[in-house]
Amino acid sequence: MAKKIIKARILHFLDPLDANVAKYEYFAQGGLLISDGIIEKCGPLSSLLPIMSEEISIIDYSDKLIIPGFVDTHIHYPQIDVIASPGKDLLDWLERFTFRSEAKYQNLDWALQSSEFFLEELLRNGTTTALVFGTVHSESAKALFTKAFERNVRLITGKVAMDRNCPDYLQDTPESSFEDALELIDNWHLKGRLQYAITPRFAITSSEAQLEKTAELARLYPDMVIQTHLAENVDEVAWMKELFPKHRSYLDVYDQYGLLRPNAVYAHCIYLDELDIKRLNTTQSSIAFCPSSNLFLGSGLMNLQHYLNEQIQVSLATDIGGGTSFSMLRTMGRAYEVAHLRGDVMSAFDLFNLATFTGAKALGLDQHIGNFMPGKEADFIVLDLKATPLMERRINACQTLEEELFVAIILGDDRNIQATYLMGEKKFERR
Repeated sequence: MAKKIIKARILHFLDPLDANVAKYEYFAQGGLLISDGIIEKCGPLSSLLPIMSEEISIIDYSDKLIIPGFVDTHIHYPQIDVIASPGKDLLDWLERFTFRSEAKYQNLDWALQSSEFFLEELLRNGTTTALVFGTVHSESAKALFTKAFERNVRLITGKVAMDRNCPDYLQDTPESSFEDALELIDNWHLKGRLQYAITPRFAITSSEAQLEKTAELARLYPDMVIQTHLAENVDEVAWMKELFPKHRSYLDVYDQYGLLRPNAVYAHCIYLDELDIKRLNTTQSSIAFCPSSNLFLGSGLMNLQHYLNEQIQVSLATDIGGGTSFSMLRTMGRAYEVAHLRGDVMSAFDLFNLATFTGAKALGLDQHIGNFMPGKEADFIVLDLKATPLMERRINACQTLEEELFVAIILGDDRNIQATYLMGEKKFERR
């Protein structure tokens, strides 16, 4: 049995974020005991001294901070080539840039090459788990599953269902989408650390017949993750009302097709009313907060604090390529700014919790990842909080751990990721 001890400053969270102060553990001189990729113990380094021996390798990051790997709960891997494309709003951006880029993913070779790049970027930015949109093509999901399996990344993805209100070359049918999903589930769901996600793009691009088939798929797999978009943009919401005049709200469309439940992740959720919020709470559905893309596309400012006060589970997401960075540190910075514009001030501890344990909880993975409790998979990142001269100067002036974390949120990016580990094995190291 291969064992190793990681020496470092160690921080992790014990509960998902709610309206109360997040509970965390911090060890200024900490140790992480890992056995065959699984965490055996986390605590003060002194508590591990009695078991140290020549048979146990020791990896010393004493001057760095170790945290659980970031969990990104909403990201589009086929949009890596349209980041920084200037659409006037969401629908314009989709039409002018995104759909054209996604058309390439019917080619398996292109999808495989893009998957390689995408996964490398995740690891370079310290993201060890992600809930990912592919395209309407099965090839996009097959490629990403293939490359993620090779790297042992914990990843959830699915083929997009989309049979109307998009270019003809990106349309599937209710039947083909259902059958393609069944084939992908049979081949990839629960293979290694992979999971399939039921993935209607959004209500606007699925006919009622396709939503019926999506509901059938959800009934067949009651514990499977569901991912889609909800109430991101004012014009999008207005269009939805034209397409579904019998439904009370955008959320009600998904509700009537049985798509609200635990492990259902709804991205954006800027324009929800109080009845919607209560329904999210009742069904234990969750929200993926995408502050970077909401700002970039001018979609609006999600009311994070209100959702937390109403006991809605919210996690954090980059939403590449509407989002402008793979870095969850930069995304935390945008989350802070969005909350501040709404009159709320988020603590650095709460923001790091959103990006780690709360994300794991939203995906139903908190029994596997998200913190350093014994029995969890050893997915973690090594943070260099002094990665640039400016950060080093600013960190040297800090008086508390929270102040240091806040500096990382505001000034940090991929340069702060010293190393990324999956199941106790180093998969990325910054040179």
